[in-house]
Amino acid sequence: MRRREFLLSAGALAVGASGRVSLWPKAGEGKAQTPAQGKLRLGIVTYNIAKDWDIDTIIRNCSEVGLEGVELRTTHAHGVESTLSKAQREEVRKKFQDSPVRLVGLGTTFEFHSPEPEVVRRNIEGTKEYVVLAHDVGAMEVKVRPNALPAGIPEEKTLEQIGRSLRECGEFARNYGIKICLEVHGRDTNRLPRVRKILDYAQCDNVWITWNSNPEDLLDGGLETNFKLVKDRIAVVHMRDLYDEQYPYRRLFELLRQSGFSGFCLAEIADSPDPLRVLRYYRGMFLSLQGLL
Repeated sequence: MRRREFLLSAGALAVGASGRVSLWPKAGEGKAQTPAQGKLRLGIVTYNIAKDWDIDTIIRNCSEVGLEGVELRTTHAHGVESTLSKAQREEVRKKFQDSPVRLVGLGTTFEFHSPEPEVVRRNIEGTKEYVVLAHDVGAMEVKVRPNALPAGIPEEKTLEQIGRSLRECGEFARNYGIKICLEVHGRDTNRLPRVRKILDYAQCDNVWITWNSNPEDLLDGGLETNFKLVKDRIAVVHMRDLYDEQYPYRRLFELLRQSGFSGFCLAEIADSPDPLRVLRYYRGMFLSLQGLL
């Protein structure tokens, strides 16, 4: 399909209890169900399109547009933070449980690449706090990230340090039925061969990745080569603007479906004065790129 025809077809669419639990919700828990194998489901990251929405607004707007899930970025207006009381956590959990919108995860900025051990330790302990929060509010995962390769430190040492930190977080999170998702993020650390090494150092089957749809995915042998490195560890996908002709979203969706991916694809896009209209168009393009419209 030529670009003009594609844009016209898309534009025509106006469109908490404690204890051990399973890593994914059981069938029948709430109204939003775990995705079927190989079926791509669309949601949003609250950074930045929904940064000023409270929980009720998030659920209402996502329901109206037909979005099935949300990852709540920390520090935003929804206020889902580790400071919430037990009663407040239960209130958040019940709101999502009673809605068609799945609380996919909590998007934190905890990172483990610092050469200072006390900084790494604070980030590990902070991650654990949000694991407990994720369990209490009914989320499925906690997103963390690398952010850089510190200057003057051997690369392998930093990658191993990140991996070992993730292992500790992943083993802790297993007890709460929560996945740890490493976002493919940061200067130099967003290259998939390095992410694969981090996963190998982690040696933990409860450490996954958040595919981040970076331009760097097309380096180091290209999209398919990089995808194969981590295809068995992708839990969540972040996407930018689908109209970007430089990123092969159509092929990414094919690879995800072929791999049996059963997570959520989440739009991480800029704010808008007319967010519902933007999100309707986004959903239309998401479906069109899969040949579903």
